[in-house]
Amino acid sequence: MRPRSHPGEGRGRGCFNDGPGGLRSRPAARDCTDFPRITRRRGFVKRKERDGMKKILSWEALKVEVERRRQQGEKIAFTNGCFDILHVGHVRYLREARKRGDLLILALNSDVSARAIKGERRPLLPEQERAEVVASLEAVDYVTLFDETTPLRLIEYLRPDVLVKGGDWNEEAVVGRDAVRSWGGEVLLVPVVEGASTTNIVEKVLRAYGRQ
Repeated sequence: MRPRSHPGEGRGRGCFNDGPGGLRSRPAARDCTDFPRITRRRGFVKRKERDGMKKILSWEALKVEVERRRQQGEKIAFTNGCFDILHVGHVRYLREARKRGDLLILALNSDVSARAIKGERRPLLPEQERAEVVASLEAVDYVTLFDETTPLRLIEYLRPDVLVKGGDWNEEAVVGRDAVRSWGGEVLLVPVVEGASTTNIVEKVLRAYGRQ
C-alpha cells in the first residue's frame, strides 16, 4: 500500500536527490528550486565538490536504499532533529548515534516543522542549508526531511532497526518507540554534551552583541 504523500509532494516542500540521476526539484509552491542553483546563488562551492549532497534523499529513494542495505544484513539506525546551527553537541551526538548501526539516517525537521515546534523565529537557518551541513558529516549516511511535528510516519515507513535519541530524553516519551519495538527494533539513548544547544548559542550572541 502506497504511503500518504510525503513532505513536498504537490506543495513544493524541499528539494531532494532521488538517487542515481541526481537532484530534482518538486513543483514550486514557494521559491525552492534545486540545491545546486540555490548554493551557486549564495556563493557556495560547486556541486561536484559537495559529495554530501548525494546523501539527501526523498522518502521514496531512501526506502529503496534502506531495503537494499537491509538485504545485505546491515542494521539501520535512525535519529531526528532540527539541527539549527550545528554545534559540538550535535556532532558528538551523531557520532555516537552512528555507532549504534551500520548506517545512520538523519530525519531533519523542515522549516515548517521546526517553526511549528520552536516558534516563528526558528529555524535560524533554512532547511536546504541545514540539510547540506548535516549531510557533510561522516557520521551521517542519509538525510531526509519531514514536515510533521514528529517523525512517526517516517519511522513507520522506513522501519529502522534502532531508534536513537539523546540521553536528555525520557525513553517513555520518545516518539516512535512503540512502533520500533513492534517489529523487533530497539530504542537507545546516547549521551549528550551538557549545555550545548542552539538556544544557548543564541543567548551568548545576544549578550555579547546586544538585543535588537
